[in-house]
Amino acid sequence: MNEEKFSAYAVPRVVAAVVIVALVVWGTSFVLNFLSPESDDHAAVDSHGPASVVTADAAGHGETSAVVTEHATDDAAAPPAAVDTHTPVAAEKADKKRKTVVTTTPAPYAPASEHGGAAGAAGSKPKTKGLAFVNAMIKPMEYELSERFMGWRPNDIVQPTDNVNNFQLGVLEVTRRTAVMLAERLSRTGTTDIMDENLERAMNWFMVAADSYWLPSAENKYQEGVEEVRAYGHKLTRGEARFFTRSDNIIPLFKTYADVLGGCDENLVKSHEKDGSRVSTFAADDYFYYAKGVASTMLVILEAVAEDFHETLETRGSADTLHHAIESCHHAANLDPLIILESDLDGIFANHRANMAAHISHARFYLDVLVNALST
Repeated sequence: MNEEKFSAYAVPRVVAAVVIVALVVWGTSFVLNFLSPESDDHAAVDSHGPASVVTADAAGHGETSAVVTEHATDDAAAPPAAVDTHTPVAAEKADKKRKTVVTTTPAPYAPASEHGGAAGAAGSKPKTKGLAFVNAMIKPMEYELSERFMGWRPNDIVQPTDNVNNFQLGVLEVTRRTAVMLAERLSRTGTTDIMDENLERAMNWFMVAADSYWLPSAENKYQEGVEEVRAYGHKLTRGEARFFTRSDNIIPLFKTYADVLGGCDENLVKSHEKDGSRVSTFAADDYFYYAKGVASTMLVILEAVAEDFHETLETRGSADTLHHAIESCHHAANLDPLIILESDLDGIFANHRANMAAHISHARFYLDVLVNALST
């Protein structure tokens, strides 16, 4: 009788304890995933093949040892990427076959192929110049608006965390700057040429304040901007719009990106705010995720630049330099610590803001090199 009473007393409590433990584990996992931007969202790799392709740089440039190759669709027709032959050792290594490393990291930001992933296959028509750039420009913003959990967050009334918010602000900043360059430079022969009406509207919609909740809603206007850019892409495929791949068209874009990275770099390395107070842990967290959003978006667009401006870059010997900028953005985009630490630079714990600054400054350096090379 005592055993029956004990069983009746103990069994429900044991079952309840197991259920509670399972719920606690599940809840902890959900909260951790919610507080940190998904790392898969920030990796941008080539979607034209079954996996992204990264090649080790034969010449080498000190800080980096790997560069992202052109898209697989260009491999058969495009000449080998230019390498640095300023030294005898580099020239000798340049003749060796590049080692190929394949990664299967998901790539929600990877620009979509013009032919649904079959571009470059036997019998397909030549790709439209500029279409890779257009798709790459809208893909990050489209992901944040439609596929990100909880969608666009900077204008939410309830904001349990600001990590994703700042990441999305970085995505928006690069998208805005790119929209302006596409409307004013890349789609026009000069300052006296007529601006494409779709791009002009897109440029205006992307300028709506990120925290605008209603009248107008930020996400609605940004989605309209995405659709306007997509409409321009459709016109490109029909031959009703233009996209120019001259060096004088791409130089302003590189300058703009270098400026954006310069602002990120300053926030990542400074120790005091303008009012003299020290950078707080909360501010350091904001600066980190904003820079990560910038790098993640810039990475995808620069990969598209490597495709659409391949001939221009090869002619000026700048393809390899662009690949180094891409690789630096790739490293920045894949920094994904669980908690942002703001430790001393010579301490035993990490200073994640300084870690991010290293890759951001490298990307900015290579963009400046590109501007100088294409300007001469």
